[in-house]
Amino acid sequence: MIYSENIRLTKKGVVFTNKHGKELSTSDAFKKIYTRIYSWYEDLALYKLHLVTHIVPFYFIRKAIMRLFGVKIGKGSTVHMGVKFFKPSGVSVGEDTIIGDSAFLDGRAPLTIGSHVDIASEVMIYNSEHDLTDSEFTAIEEAVTIHDYVFIGPRSIILPGVTIGKGAVIAAGAVVTKDVGEKEIVGGIPAKTIGKREIKDLKYRLGRARLFQ
Repeated sequence: MIYSENIRLTKKGVVFTNKHGKELSTSDAFKKIYTRIYSWYEDLALYKLHLVTHIVPFYFIRKAIMRLFGVKIGKGSTVHMGVKFFKPSGVSVGEDTIIGDSAFLDGRAPLTIGSHVDIASEVMIYNSEHDLTDSEFTAIEEAVTIHDYVFIGPRSIILPGVTIGKGAVIAAGAVVTKDVGEKEIVGGIPAKTIGKREIKDLKYRLGRARLFQ
């Protein structure tokens, strides 16, 4: 008798299976049940956070709420409206950094964004991807590190495991699949080196962000 997709009553008793049909022990089944319930709680929490980041026009309110959800935000930094998170407690932002509207910040593995970093609108930074060689299509999580004075152009995508060196520039629409060296300028899909930033002493400040955004 089948009670649900993953629970069956057989002559041996109740049998639990995962989404691939693999039989689970009772302890593993209850672990999965707990994980599922906790994920529902996290989804609800993210929904509440995203309501704030999408609707509230006052940054000081959004910043306070983001910090309550675990986002670490340094002095003078601004996260504009519409930014979405995955596991916000894994996201750390340095000082005097600006993150543009509608960006996506993934904290399933540590996402470390340095100081004086300028991230444009609709940039997506991911820390998790599926293992294409695994028969069960499991997820792989790898940290992303973005060092100081980096500029990331609009609609760029940063993939898991990438480190972007100090002062580097990511061109608009680039897909970054591997590390970027200090002051390198990269662009394209996948991103490749297209130049070098000729600034010897990086010491500028980004300044005040726009109000009500």
